[in-house]
Amino acid sequence: MNKHLPFKRVLVVLGGNSGERAISLDSGKACIKALKKKKYVISKFDPKFKNFNLIDKKKIDVIFNALHGKDGEDGVAQSYFEYLRIPYTHSGVISSYNAMNKIISKEIFIKNKILTPKYFSLKKRENVKYLKKIIKKKKMKLPLVVKPTDEGSSIGVKIVKNLNHLKKSIDNLLGYYGEIIVEQYIGGQEIQAAVINKNAIGAIELIPKRLFYDYKAKYTKAAKTKHIMPARLNKKDYNKVLKLAKKAHKVLSCKGVSRADFKFFNNKFYLLEINTQPGMTNLSLVPEIANYCGITFPDLIENILLDASINR
Repeated sequence: MNKHLPFKRVLVVLGGNSGERAISLDSGKACIKALKKKKYVISKFDPKFKNFNLIDKKKIDVIFNALHGKDGEDGVAQSYFEYLRIPYTHSGVISSYNAMNKIISKEIFIKNKILTPKYFSLKKRENVKYLKKIIKKKKMKLPLVVKPTDEGSSIGVKIVKNLNHLKKSIDNLLGYYGEIIVEQYIGGQEIQAAVINKNAIGAIELIPKRLFYDYKAKYTKAAKTKHIMPARLNKKDYNKVLKLAKKAHKVLSCKGVSRADFKFFNNKFYLLEINTQPGMTNLSLVPEIANYCGITFPDLIENILLDASINR
């Protein structure tokens, strides 16, 4: 490591209590290995066992945030890092919260003329009897996608093809979550684009063996999704999706790295969501895109680290 770099002692925060704990542990371990290769002094912190307030700022220079899901990428962890005044990686408090909440992020996309699938949201107290009317009013049609408003890694996501299945899926999800989103299902190619430090570096195409790129398709080798890098798009469309990913990163005020998830259908890109804490496991997409672009995994992790700051 260059002695002139601003950070030497890195605290990797990993694990946590969310449904994505296992993925976060994998991401964190991979990042620790990469940073050790770059000769950083590493310690780790798992908020499942200790409160963020117990981070000893005297012993570290910077936090590498390898958390996924609730409390890790929704602004909670970030608010502690800001309170402690320790430089940290990835997006800040507001940006993380807005990106994690699918309703807020979709409204930001719409406001900034980024095409996103039609949707409506439901809360526990709302009556699902009027689903048919709502769908008609919103000019939506089956199949539809039902998902929690603020989960990652496709946890809880269901594609439903009839009204009965829709009602059951909604009832089931509302048993666990205070609010859910019902979104128009979009067919076509599944394209995901990576932005690193404000530059859109590439886009990958996914062909899941399963119905869509769900949790199992993302993290289970047996259900491994086919990855095509670069995505099968003509030059104009490839550049367009990179431009859209960069714009989404900008309008949500993301920092460091983000991954934008698109569907390409009828010559249109639909932005599904933006991920401010993309996975860094051996099956993860951002490292694969970076590698294709000539950025090694240790270099990728160091690039993310060197962007760390407070007031994000």
